Amino acid sequence: MPHKVQFVRDLSELPLSTEERARLQKVADRFPFFCSSYYLRLINFNDPADPLRRVVVPDEGELEVWGRIDPSSEGSYTVMEGVQHKYDSTVLVLASNRCAGLCRYCFRKRLFLETPERREERLRDLDGLVRYLERHPEVTNVIFSGGDALMLSTPRLRELIEAVRRVPHVRYIRLGSRILSYWPERILNDPELLELLRTYSRPGKRIYLITHFDHPREVTPEAERACELLLRAGVQLLNQCPLIAGVNDDPAILAELFRKLAGLGVAPYYVFQCRPTLGNKPYAVPVERGYRIFEAARGRVSGIAKRVRFVMSHAMGKLEIVALTRENIVFKFHRAAREQDTGKVLIYRRNPGAYWLDDYAEPIEEVPLFEEPLT
Repeated sequence: MPHKVQFVRDLSELPLSTEERARLQKVADRFPFFCSSYYLRLINFNDPADPLRRVVVPDEGELEVWGRIDPSSEGSYTVMEGVQHKYDSTVLVLASNRCAGLCRYCFRKRLFLETPERREERLRDLDGLVRYLERHPEVTNVIFSGGDALMLSTPRLRELIEAVRRVPHVRYIRLGSRILSYWPERILNDPELLELLRTYSRPGKRIYLITHFDHPREVTPEAERACELLLRAGVQLLNQCPLIAGVNDDPAILAELFRKLAGLGVAPYYVFQCRPTLGNKPYAVPVERGYRIFEAARGRVSGIAKRVRFVMSHAMGKLEIVALTRENIVFKFHRAAREQDTGKVLIYRRNPGAYWLDDYAEPIEEVPLFEEPLT
């Protein structure tokens, strides 16, 4: 019999001891707990170190004072409510402020915190978005994210896609979603959604779904069937995930994830350095250890799975962690907020305790891409 999904927000519904529940409630009071019953069924609650438990169940280490509420400075790139324009060709829309589960290491947890200073960041003025896009012909693609784009109703998603499709210079749309991990029934049980995607994902005007699988055990038979339906609807599938301590910071686990996804037609896209968001300390892996884990995982796979990149979403842009030498670490701008930084290489002295670019001292060398004429 198919599982009827429910959404759980109370720790009393988890198989925890009274003592453990009391300890973790202090964390959940600060950083809310929320998860689908589907995902909770995948967790082995008899194993305190179960990686899927790490994904959603609070950890007392979250209360350590560490990180910032907006580590990538998204606020500074916000051009209207719910709309960010950091890179010239891409506009990011926070279309939803809901998810089917709250990852403990979410970098946008500010959307879910009940604090006096919380402000609305979800798109409400769709006509305003269209006008903004029309004024910016350099924009070739729009990302609907959040939250989770697929937590929107299908009629609302249709409104968004149809509106953006009317802007001729927007060539493709990306949907950012964790739904295949937390609630694949959203895909399996909604033929109207699949028909919508089939209608608007066409040659020259594709729709991409950016999935978020963190661990091979999240790739269930239900998730596999959902991927197949999306592919048949003409949707292109790519996966991105953060590197998380106790979840996927193991070359064997990461490589298995890459292989499973590539076999399904989901191309591994990015592995992100865990952002130093408030409450994320117990989940963060030092940059240099992360690079070694990532490269060891890539060494175990081939073909499509090898295209994945290890990156950091810094305020200055998306930085690829390119190499380690015995003394130095090398970064390169994969996407730059400022055009003059495009392709620039940054070289720093190694710091094994660094979690973010800001933890390194001044670069020992910066090499601009356009230092010499391209002739």
